[in-house]
Amino acid sequence: MENALKLLSGDLEKVEGQFKEFLNSDVYLVRKVGEYVIASGGKRMRPMLLLLCAKLSGYQGEQHVGLGAVVEFLHTATLLHDDVVDDAVLRRGNASANTLWGNQASVLVGDFLFAKSFSIMVRGGNLDVLQVLADATTRMAEGEIMQLVGTCDLSMDEARYLDVVRSKTAVLISAACEVGGILGEVSSDQRAALRDFGMDLGIAFQFMDDALDYVAEEAEFGKARGHDLAEGKMTLPLIHALRQCSAEEHRQVEEIVEQDELSPEALDDVCALIDRFGGIEHTRRRALALVEQAKARLAGFPDSVAREALFGLADYVVARRK
Repeated sequence: MENALKLLSGDLEKVEGQFKEFLNSDVYLVRKVGEYVIASGGKRMRPMLLLLCAKLSGYQGEQHVGLGAVVEFLHTATLLHDDVVDDAVLRRGNASANTLWGNQASVLVGDFLFAKSFSIMVRGGNLDVLQVLADATTRMAEGEIMQLVGTCDLSMDEARYLDVVRSKTAVLISAACEVGGILGEVSSDQRAALRDFGMDLGIAFQFMDDALDYVAEEAEFGKARGHDLAEGKMTLPLIHALRQCSAEEHRQVEEIVEQDELSPEALDDVCALIDRFGGIEHTRRRALALVEQAKARLAGFPDSVAREALFGLADYVVARRK
């Protein structure tokens, strides 16, 4: 992670500068909410991946800076909408935007960020980039709906959940990597490799989020422990445990996820079940395997500081605590 930050320090500063420019609006609330959410401590992983993949691909221009801001805008828009859907009160350890300004403002500012992103993309004039990011945004919306349909559905299996993760989380990370390759005009095989690298990494990232939701402290992770369970979200640690537990344990979990409010005792019971059947370890193993697979995708690129930084960023995905 440190190698990536050092290599990209100048470009990341430019990306941060683009945020303020792109948030310029005569509507005060757009600037206020947008700047609050953008400045709330995100890891900037998607812009970093786009910038690194552009470097790996030999890109020498300036479009990567604006597009780095675009992928962060798209991500931030989904966070604003997610927090409204989930009725969240915390985001990255701070009060969520919907808590401070209400659901209506959060949804509408999220809409602004989506619209602004496409305005910037069209201005850039690269139809391949526009196609990839438009397709990713469409699929992200489908992923959100798939997750909503699966709320409190204890029949969710790993294959179905993987479809949700690919669409909801991994597709934008995949698109960010592919855009870097498009800018560098790499071969079709290399472009596919970058796309697949991002998909593997995105799935691993979500799997680690799934694990951390059950084990990380709120002060460190930035949201309440057991938040996914409280929202009725079926994630990999629980899916793995439910596949192995008894019918009676399955029934008890079903009662817990259908409760209007998750009690600390109920959360402890589910965490104990997940621990007994190795749900956290299973999830972490899956994430580690995906990261190694992702690194292997880049074998068609020559060794370089950019490739090493991408490897370091991939390792960070499974080592992080927030």
